[in-house]
Amino acid sequence: MRMKTNNKTSIDGEGLILFNNVEEALYGEKVLKAAGYEAKLVAPPPELRKGCDLAVEINLVEKTGIERLLKEKMADCLEIVPVKGKGSLLEVVRVTDFGEAVMVKAGNMKLTFDKKSGTIVNISGGGCPDIPSLHADLLDKKLSEAVRPKEKGYTLCSLMLDRAFVESLDLWKNHRKE
Repeated sequence: MRMKTNNKTSIDGEGLILFNNVEEALYGEKVLKAAGYEAKLVAPPPELRKGCDLAVEINLVEKTGIERLLKEKMADCLEIVPVKGKGSLLEVVRVTDFGEAVMVKAGNMKLTFDKKSGTIVNISGGGCPDIPSLHADLLDKKLSEAVRPKEKGYTLCSLMLDRAFVESLDLWKNHRKE
């Protein structure tokens, strides 16, 4: 069960898979989803971080099967921990409305789009090597026609840009309905 409190999402009875690096976390989520597990990349609370600023949220009841799958498909994960009573997951998405444009910030990445047309007018933040290419691919494209950043990117910056992109697309679609 997820509960929203003070811009943070807490998880009751769930678990987190901790990894040594971003690439392992991204691949771990992909492996789990491909096998039919419910998995979501999250920013774990600082006190749970081990080697990476990302973790994969899972249903702790499925821990045994998940551990078996991860051992089969990739190097062992660092640790699977319950989060009940350990803290809350950090909410990484913030939205700022500038009137004609909306900026969505996810982690250190920002995507700004025109509210009327849904055109991406700016991308900023990050320092990862895939961001210049993603910037060139997305700038001046409509949200509804652009390729999701996670389809082309491979870093934490591209993952955060993807979160901003998905939130922007949802906001724009809802704005059009009004």
